[in-house]
Amino acid sequence: MKNIALFASGSGSNAENIIKYFENHPEIRVDSVWSNKSSAFVLQRALNLGVESHYFTRHEFIETDKLLNELQKRKIELIVLAGFLWLVPPEFVKVFPIINIHPALLPAYGGKGMYGSFVHEAVLQNKEEESGITIHMIDKEYDKGANLLQARCPVFPDDSVDTLAARIHELEYEYFPKAIEDYLCPKTK
Repeated sequence: MKNIALFASGSGSNAENIIKYFENHPEIRVDSVWSNKSSAFVLQRALNLGVESHYFTRHEFIETDKLLNELQKRKIELIVLAGFLWLVPPEFVKVFPIINIHPALLPAYGGKGMYGSFVHEAVLQNKEEESGITIHMIDKEYDKGANLLQARCPVFPDDSVDTLAARIHELEYEYFPKAIEDYLCPKTK
């Protein structure tokens, strides 16, 4: 069984979708959910779905090996960032493969500070005709790792941040679990 750890900072709708997708998977299981915000609803969502959830501090994440050691002890094979906003320390990148999802077609609209509604606002302001998601590996910089998958959707002239975000979320829910599965259990062609 391949163990995944999910990292999230917010409500956790992507985390919930991933947990449900792998609930009865023969090869992959979500071991635990981790958040840098003690009040993040993702922690409760995980518990409601029977998955352990944990809060950690910036100090534990950046200045100690506590979290790194705990994930290794759990035999985590992949960390998935599902709405996690901190830059991951280089020590984690050296030890674990880490997948992230971004609500735009990278390299456009990526980098520090470009997340959630900030991305959608920029896409709309620039009158883009399409947007989408990018699922990618992470490295030492925000949104610079190798792309695993991109999925596109149209941007309509009358779109608001909310209507565009809703279409982007649909793409995330459809493609994120499949990209994780393809990464951990690649199909031979």
